[in-house]
Amino acid sequence: MTFAALERAQIQGAAGLRLFLAWQIVRTALRLGAAGCMALLFGRLVMGQEMAPWSLAAVLVLVCLAAWAGLMADHAQAGAETRVSIAIRQAASERLQGLPAGLLRSLPAGALSVAVQRYPEAVSSLVIGHRAAGMMMAVGPLMAAMALAAVSWQSALLVLLLTPVMILFFVLVGGAIRERADAQERAFGHLAGQFADRIRTLPTIVANDALASEEAKLSGRLDVHVARTMGVLRLAFLNAGLIDFFASLSIAMLAVFLGLGHLGLATLPGFSGLELWQSLFVLMVAPEYFAPFRRFSEQYHAKAEGQAAAAALDRLLDTAAPAMPCLPAVDEALSKMELPSHGLVVVTGPSGAGKSTLLRRLVGIERAPRDGAAALPGGCVWVATDSFVAGGSLAEAMTAGLPAPDAARLHQAAARIGLLDDVLLPGGLSARIATGGANLSGGQRLRIAVARALLSDGTVVADEPTAKLDPRTAQAVRLALRDVAQRRLVVVASHDPALVALADRRVDLSLARMPETVA
Repeated sequence: MTFAALERAQIQGAAGLRLFLAWQIVRTALRLGAAGCMALLFGRLVMGQEMAPWSLAAVLVLVCLAAWAGLMADHAQAGAETRVSIAIRQAASERLQGLPAGLLRSLPAGALSVAVQRYPEAVSSLVIGHRAAGMMMAVGPLMAAMALAAVSWQSALLVLLLTPVMILFFVLVGGAIRERADAQERAFGHLAGQFADRIRTLPTIVANDALASEEAKLSGRLDVHVARTMGVLRLAFLNAGLIDFFASLSIAMLAVFLGLGHLGLATLPGFSGLELWQSLFVLMVAPEYFAPFRRFSEQYHAKAEGQAAAAALDRLLDTAAPAMPCLPAVDEALSKMELPSHGLVVVTGPSGAGKSTLLRRLVGIERAPRDGAAALPGGCVWVATDSFVAGGSLAEAMTAGLPAPDAARLHQAAARIGLLDDVLLPGGLSARIATGGANLSGGQRLRIAVARALLSDGTVVADEPTAKLDPRTAQAVRLALRDVAQRRLVVVASHDPALVALADRRVDLSLARMPETVA
């Protein structure tokens, strides 16, 4: 099922977009009306003509109403974009909660953080701000051209002739902005991914005195992102500058033609014989014709960023592809294997054969594709380098969610697998553990999970329990699991020949065979 971030945003923002567009049209109409009243007022004042008593009041009222309409338009835009971004973020969170654990684990943490926090705002700016600017680029100039034509259709024709040239520049600059925006999003995703990875491995970085080198790497990534961002902004400013150039050129041409007509130096149809207020009206309305083009150019980078953000969200959250790999050996072993009430069962096979997948489907982290798959007796304890570790003291992390053991048993479990001898966990059972085990290495996290298995009464499921351990600690873990298997079921996935040799039963995925009892 596809996520379709852009379609979701368009549906959610449809009502807000209509309200925002309506207020913008009202503001444009009021500004044109105010321009007409001001032109009439100042034209009569300059010419010494009698001023209509209502003209000054009309100018003040129309200016205030235009400002109020602009405020309401901004409020409508902010509200609509906020609702869209909240809806996209909520939909992304629901999608993530519904993903299989195996697929969720495969998503890059840094890119995922960016997707949930930053991309919804970019998509909302695209479907509200940029889309409204595009619509007003058609409506606003048409309203201004009609107002100009009411006084001088030749003036309206002059500004209309410059429109195709501006659109051509939009197309040329727009392609470059899209390319720069895609590069910007990729650079930001790489920066976020690298930062998340360094946060996760911070204890190891500190232990190896590698802060300076890692800081230099992050600084390099940041410089790349800054360069990509500045590239997008430079093109956006260039686009806006082109609009200002054409607007200034057209207004200057109108001023020259109208001035020559008033001075009697040239007789130009539509530019001579006009009253002063009419010329003033033309010069005041001409900027209104180009204003929507300038607003659209200012929003053009939002289009590129929004499209890149929507594509990135879809890539991350699109679940149309199979959530699990097709591993026939795993499926067959799950559907036929019989698990004993106690003993050590070791799953073997080369990397990529599906050992970890078998364990995750066995405990329900990933859905098994076949009915009648083997089921674990009772609850289980998961042992791996990614096992969750509660914060607090080492003792609290070892016993979280378990019945409180006596002090002697707790001390024995910690000592048996070397947790009390770890120089990076000073304080013994009182050593401080950050929430989620953020200050732990993979090996430390794994040993705490083994200690929990020793203290629990459930089935133990361990994924490479001797990986990332020194030989002495790895031997301690092997003996501990062998001891637990005397009373409970222990299912292990491992490449470790010494651990395989201790197995009561083995599942060899490389041969796609049924479990065989090891004498």
